[in-house]
Amino acid sequence: MTAVRRADGPTVLHTTVTDPLARPLLDELTHEYTSRYGGPVDLRRQYPASEFAPPHGAFLLLLEDGEPVAGGAYRRHDARTAELKRIWTHSAHRRRGLARRVLRALEQEAAAHGYTRLYLTTGPRQPEARGLYLAAGYRPLFDLTAPPESIGPLPFEKPLETRRP
Repeated sequence: MTAVRRADGPTVLHTTVTDPLARPLLDELTHEYTSRYGGPVDLRRQYPASEFAPPHGAFLLLLEDGEPVAGGAYRRHDARTAELKRIWTHSAHRRRGLARRVLRALEQEAAAHGYTRLYLTTGPRQPEARGLYLAAGYRPLFDLTAPPESIGPLPFEKPLETRRP
């Protein structure tokens, strides 16, 4: 685990999906998905933890006073594309720009590891996420005028400038 203290906000912790610090956020995310989509969701079983670990992936948490307030991950989608997953802000810490900070940290991390493109999907019942990605410069790969429920998962992409560590 590597923590990077930022003068302008929470500490960015490079860790793993299996870190006990991640459990509260992932549990709340699971509950949110279950309540929005009506079926049980087990995020720990969808993808192996190794997909979100170096060298092809990353899992980040934002910590305030040692407690997780937001987080997110990416995994390899293809040789040049990282797929963003699990971007989440704890319900008690929303509307503070933390998800945007997670996005920026993941974008920087992916670019530093040679990815030139980001890809993600969000659910049709997550208008907050849709708004976040549009505001952060992600290009929708779907018709914005269509009802989200008629599309299913909403795909987005964003080019990255590659920077090697």
